[in-house]
Amino acid sequence: MHGEGETIRTVTTDVLVVGSGAGGLATAVTAAKRGLGVIVAEKESVFGGTTARSGGWLWIPGSPHAVAAGVKDSREAARRYLQHEAGNQFNAETVDAFLENGPKAIQFFENETALQFELGPGFSDYHPEAPGALPGGRSIVAKAFDARALGKEVKRLRPPLREITFVGMMIGSQRELLHFFNVTRSVKSAGYVAVLLARYLRDLAFHGRAMRLTNGNALAARLAKSAFDAGVDIWTSSPVTELIRDGNRVTGARVRTADGDVRVETRRGVVLAAGGFPWDIARRKAMFPHAPTGQEHWSPAPEGNTGDGIRLGETVGGKAVEGYPNAAAWVPVSRVPRRDGTFGVFPHFIDRGKPGVIAVLRNGRRFTNEANSYHDFIQAMVRATPKGEAPAAWLVCDHPTLRRYGLGFVKPFPVPLGPVLKSGYLVRGRTLRELAQTIGVDPSGLSQTVGTLNEGAARGIDPEFNKGCNAYNRYLGDPTVQPNPCVGPVAKAPFYAVKVVPGDLGTFAGLRTNGHGQVLGDNGAPIEGLYASGNDMASVMGGNYPGGGITLGPAVTFGYIIGNHLAATKS
Repeated sequence: MHGEGETIRTVTTDVLVVGSGAGGLATAVTAAKRGLGVIVAEKESVFGGTTARSGGWLWIPGSPHAVAAGVKDSREAARRYLQHEAGNQFNAETVDAFLENGPKAIQFFENETALQFELGPGFSDYHPEAPGALPGGRSIVAKAFDARALGKEVKRLRPPLREITFVGMMIGSQRELLHFFNVTRSVKSAGYVAVLLARYLRDLAFHGRAMRLTNGNALAARLAKSAFDAGVDIWTSSPVTELIRDGNRVTGARVRTADGDVRVETRRGVVLAAGGFPWDIARRKAMFPHAPTGQEHWSPAPEGNTGDGIRLGETVGGKAVEGYPNAAAWVPVSRVPRRDGTFGVFPHFIDRGKPGVIAVLRNGRRFTNEANSYHDFIQAMVRATPKGEAPAAWLVCDHPTLRRYGLGFVKPFPVPLGPVLKSGYLVRGRTLRELAQTIGVDPSGLSQTVGTLNEGAARGIDPEFNKGCNAYNRYLGDPTVQPNPCVGPVAKAPFYAVKVVPGDLGTFAGLRTNGHGQVLGDNGAPIEGLYASGNDMASVMGGNYPGGGITLGPAVTFGYIIGNHLAATKS
């Protein structure tokens, strides 16, 4: 109810975008470049959404970068792979729209905006032996970006996830990460890292924060820079509270701002891109089988992602998709104690694939190939956990492995171990038995598991789970370890463990849409004037996770599709 005599300011624009992650900003930039007026309303005090905390990868089969690199691929092969991955949830209309427009979107953004990408040639699809899959060439990542180009607006950019930085410095994917791993083994790597650290310290002195942005923070910043350049208004601390309709058509929304409520009337449409529902406890409870109260789950996504966009869509007849085998993109996370008594969340992407790292349950037994994708790892962990127990596992390794690669939030040598041991994040045992007893794992089970592992490691094989068996596994391994870059012993005391629990990188079960990104009503017809992008749109992957960047690739692509469709729609 609104107060009697309350005056609400009215603003008219062509397009209102709800949310400022990749899906929202890509839509805003495309629409603005096509001559439309655009306002982005962001609930939080910073823009960038989950994108700004992410790895920044986009899965785009047939990208201009892949073509230039000579990657042998085809739309038909990518479609076959997605059909295999999505199974009964395969949506031909949205998949075909994505595959057709993905390369066009990248070309458009690189030609006309501040977005620039590079190819991950060795970044394999997550199931490389499935029909239509490739061992590399479908994933691209945003190039590093100098945040000074944002001017004063850099203060409103969401910072990266603190736990995946090194003393606050962002580390890029691919070659850059390898230099950090090799800093004590290569003069070239040591020099490279020294230059980055010096630049970071200079930025801290002059700007109070890192100015060299990488990964998802670079992607969010490049999109925001492009939006500002195109005349887009980004309102922060401005949640959308209600959609406005004229008959069956959505014609705007009510936005709560610091200066009071604003009625935003739209000539072309409203786009829901508010980041899905990773922090909607009620929807978690209903859709995450491992979280019966909604609380047994830890997401590194921003806490403001509470399902607002999906709920707004539902108020005008939109429907969240049902029947997906997975409602979200699962990832194992560890909880990192902070000095103020709170906990950060560290997503485990690459450590599990390293030789000498295993994952065990409370019975001391391994339950999967640790080098499989993070999404597959959590599914296996949940399946293997006895009924009634909260799903959890321990990553275990020995001293040489820990100092070579680190483990989760624990950094490799020469970073000292004292603080992470003192906080309890890292647990150490002088023997395997002592470690097992400390972490509450069956000692004899762990001893037998390690014995079997070490026997196989001596021959470069994993007889239990075939770790290192495919291109994706090997991408995460250590190429200097042969014959199997993912298999090594757990042999030299002391031994270490880090606990991992279920988390997510974003949700899949968004609003049903058509190939133009229009939200569909009960009858399957589009709701006029309403679109969804990013995680507010049902994932085109059908509730599965085929490769690196399958959230951001469609988000940017459908932003481009929606922006073009809005421009072509008569007001």
